[in-house]
Amino acid sequence: MSVITDALLSVLNVFKSIRITDIIDILILSFLIYHGIKLIRETRAQQLVKGILFLVAFYLISVFLNLQTMRYLLKLCFQWGFLAIIILFQPELRRILEKMGRTRLSQLMLFPNSDDEMQTMKIRDCIDSVCEAAQDLSSTCTGALIIFERETKLGEQIATGTVLNCTPSAAVFGNIFFPNTPLHDGAVVIRDGMILAAGCFLPKPQKEELIAKQLGSRHRAAIGMSENSDAIVVVVSEETGTISVAENGELTRGFNRDSLRKMLMTRLLHEHDEPEQKESSFAGRVISKWRK
Repeated sequence: MSVITDALLSVLNVFKSIRITDIIDILILSFLIYHGIKLIRETRAQQLVKGILFLVAFYLISVFLNLQTMRYLLKLCFQWGFLAIIILFQPELRRILEKMGRTRLSQLMLFPNSDDEMQTMKIRDCIDSVCEAAQDLSSTCTGALIIFERETKLGEQIATGTVLNCTPSAAVFGNIFFPNTPLHDGAVVIRDGMILAAGCFLPKPQKEELIAKQLGSRHRAAIGMSENSDAIVVVVSEETGTISVAENGELTRGFNRDSLRKMLMTRLLHEHDEPEQKESSFAGRVISKWRK
């Protein structure tokens, strides 16, 4: 009984010694660990983490069994481990820094202004046009490549194409990607709900040898573009008519009109419900802003 009492007193003393700064320190560390795990789970770095954990487990076993040679070699590996992690996780670390640089004070504001609401309506109409066009192009197996620019500006890619600066619609996309037209081989770049340019050339993926061989040049370009920016890239296959989406270097296939619209609304506008289901009152807009 005394052992249990002593243990409870020890725990109570620990809680009494906690200061406000300790709580803040724990919260910040938890936030960083959570987003670090989330970032790793969304990329190929998960396999690298498993390999590192395997080396750590093997080092502990070598210490327990007194394996001098293995312990010495693994110790040398861990001494240079920080530099190795920077090299291995270079794409993920770059993505973290880019996300930090894309954070704006306007994203922390509580009350949306009228300009934000008008911009939201424009992007929503653009999403509807893209989804309708993707369905039409998929039914005719017409290849298409549509990029939604976000915080990372795509000036280099836009410079390789033709500036249009027009309102998106299914008819416009159909004309752009119609076979044998001058702009059908390139990509369309959408900025702020408007078609900014067409016929744009995209960078190659960083690890092209790891991409499935059955994927064509459009899918590879989409993956490369999503690796080099935070853009969302919609691809329609010319061979099968399959609709795919590339984001953060990962390609997801098998979308239809409804699932594509839901995905784009979630990624671009952080909306999970239909527009008519959103709260229209002042309190509803405040709650919606907090949800974002």
